[in-house]
Amino acid sequence: MMLLLCIILIPVLTGILAYFIKNDRVRRSLWVITAVAHFVLTIKAAYFTEYLLAEQWIGMDSLSALFLSLTSFLFMIVSVYGLGYVSREPADQRPDSEAGGLLNNAPESVFTGSMLLFLASMSLAILSRHLGLQWMAIEATTLASAPLIYYHQNRRSLEAAWKYLILCSVGIAIALIGIFFIGLSLPPGVKDITLLSLLQNASVLNHKWLELALIFMLVGYGTKMGLAPMHTWLPDAHSEAPSPISALLSGTLLNCAFLGILRIQQVFYAAGIASFGQSLLLLFGLVSIGTASVFLLGQTDYKRMLAYSSVEHMGILTLGIGIGGLGVFGALLQMINHSIVKVILFMTAGNIHSKFHTKIAANVKGLSKVMPVTAILWLVGYLAIVGSPPFGIFISEFTILRAGIGQHLWLVSILFSVFLILAFIGMTNVILPMVFGKASMRRRRETWVMIVPVILLAILALNMGLWVPSWLDEMIRKAALLFEGGMN
Repeated sequence: MMLLLCIILIPVLTGILAYFIKNDRVRRSLWVITAVAHFVLTIKAAYFTEYLLAEQWIGMDSLSALFLSLTSFLFMIVSVYGLGYVSREPADQRPDSEAGGLLNNAPESVFTGSMLLFLASMSLAILSRHLGLQWMAIEATTLASAPLIYYHQNRRSLEAAWKYLILCSVGIAIALIGIFFIGLSLPPGVKDITLLSLLQNASVLNHKWLELALIFMLVGYGTKMGLAPMHTWLPDAHSEAPSPISALLSGTLLNCAFLGILRIQQVFYAAGIASFGQSLLLLFGLVSIGTASVFLLGQTDYKRMLAYSSVEHMGILTLGIGIGGLGVFGALLQMINHSIVKVILFMTAGNIHSKFHTKIAANVKGLSKVMPVTAILWLVGYLAIVGSPPFGIFISEFTILRAGIGQHLWLVSILFSVFLILAFIGMTNVILPMVFGKASMRRRRETWVMIVPVILLAILALNMGLWVPSWLDEMIRKAALLFEGGMN
């Protein structure tokens, strides 16, 4: 228990401390040390200790171990990239017509402190085993990340931050109503809404209240997750936030809301009414994938394109859980692959923006000549995110498709395939012209801090398609078993 509390409290303390440290070098060192320490503690808790499943508000099972390991690892990688980002984009004022005024970056202390508090709130959301505490933690992720979206302090970033705050807070409020309904579903004499209590009493829960709870929680957490049609905050926030923040919003934050949905669906499986939840998840999944694929066809802003790609992939995760069985395994594998690849793409987009100072794809030409390593990584990320073999997303999407066909969900499988093709066309039309063509700028030297973290993730994304390590395969299978009555 103390180990899990340290995972949450260490970034809280260092995040608060970062606001008051004036020396940039000391603050940046504290940031990286905290990220590494968090990852080490997470690995120890997830793989070298027994899962803590006692009737507590904080605990870990195979599902939270998977989510927390991914979150901590990606945060550590993004932190290394973020050091280069904040050092090459100091707080200054410079014109930016696309942003609607001057770029007047927030102090680095705000950036670093908010990043660490963001990590703490995500860790709490993942480790919470009380639905009320998890709800508070997911709301805390909104408050911690809003200043990061407003980092550039211009009109468009202000609009994106407010839109993010308002819509996600409304969504979280709707999810809270769903938690109240879960309380009403409890049998007389039971007042505990910890996950363990709900699973143990699943057979005597009131199904009507439980079904109503799922509707509200799916809409509420689905808003934070970016499911259509509640996704409207996501393209603005991901587009206007600094690239390291966009990477974390897409690669880690959306997963926290996804976990909130998974927990209630886990209770549905234990209660024997999983089919009700699966029907809703199939609907929301298809709507999200379809909506995103349509918007991807007409994108001109390459960061907004990546944001709509996140809406698409959140829909794929939801669809996999809705299919059930093998689809659950595919959805969890897809979550890992998507998070890795989307961090690659947003960090690479940050490299592109730092040179071309535009997010309009048509204004970026000859990337292969101006920034050749970045161009290769941009292409690698593109091939991976559209599901090209041999990258991991091909394997996870094919697994979900196979699960749908195996359960004779023919219409779902056909629509899924068509939407994936539309998304492929939309992203191809944006990315390939950026890489090729006549360069209008001189070649830029690409520093190691801009490149090495992305290369490491690109190798990992390729490896996930060629070989899934046995320990990871086992963890995903154990997590998938939670939706068949397993407890850890």
